[in-house]
Amino acid sequence: MVKEDGPHEDRPKAGRRGSVWVTGKERRGRGGQPSGLDRDRITATSVALLDAEGLDRFSMRRLAGELNVTAMSLYWYVDTKDDLLELALDTAFGELPLPETEDTEADWREQLRTLATEYRAMMVRHPWLSPIAGRFLNIGPNSLAFSRAVLRVVGRAGLPAYGVTGAISAVFQFVYGYGTIEGHFLARTADTGLSADEYFQQSLTVASEVAGTSEVMRESRALMDARGGDTVQEMLDRDFVFALDLLIAGIEAMAARG
Repeated sequence: MVKEDGPHEDRPKAGRRGSVWVTGKERRGRGGQPSGLDRDRITATSVALLDAEGLDRFSMRRLAGELNVTAMSLYWYVDTKDDLLELALDTAFGELPLPETEDTEADWREQLRTLATEYRAMMVRHPWLSPIAGRFLNIGPNSLAFSRAVLRVVGRAGLPAYGVTGAISAVFQFVYGYGTIEGHFLARTADTGLSADEYFQQSLTVASEVAGTSEVMRESRALMDARGGDTVQEMLDRDFVFALDLLIAGIEAMAARG
């Protein structure tokens, strides 16, 4: 018998679970199953629930309630909650616009900037995504299409073959970390009922009142003033753009060294 929300859903035994794209077969409801229920609808509802309530509250029972079906009905289409998370992850990657990688005249730098910027936006838009991004194989069609586009774009930078994956790691692990922290900051801000700017200023005020932090805060304020930006979002954007430019310049320098 399949349990509705047992521990096997979150932590399957080692060696037992591969990927929904390899082992999971979409099953169709038999007689008596709810009409209008299919894997696409289940996945879309999963993404909406994850966006609204977060990863910790997501469960097969909660999803079934949103779809107005029994939890057991979902098991005609997926085997576990992990399958749904893997499908949701690939759906999020499907939101990313991909450049025309066959255009050899296109500027790889601009294409890489676009890919990195869109990846950051996806991480912020779906804060539940970062904890599970490395948990699955990420071999769904959308994830693979994004990976292929990144590989082709960076592959045109002129790096030696052994350096391409390192360059990709430098850029997209930076973006992953930046987007994750930004998403957590915005989620924490939303919980307070304050705007991002109000929360930021309040945090600075509280921190400056802690013993031993006044000098550090004074230096931090000077750096923030030098960076510019009237709002938290402008400051985040400026830092992201500058850091990404540093990484792209590094790729260019390493390609020139050949």
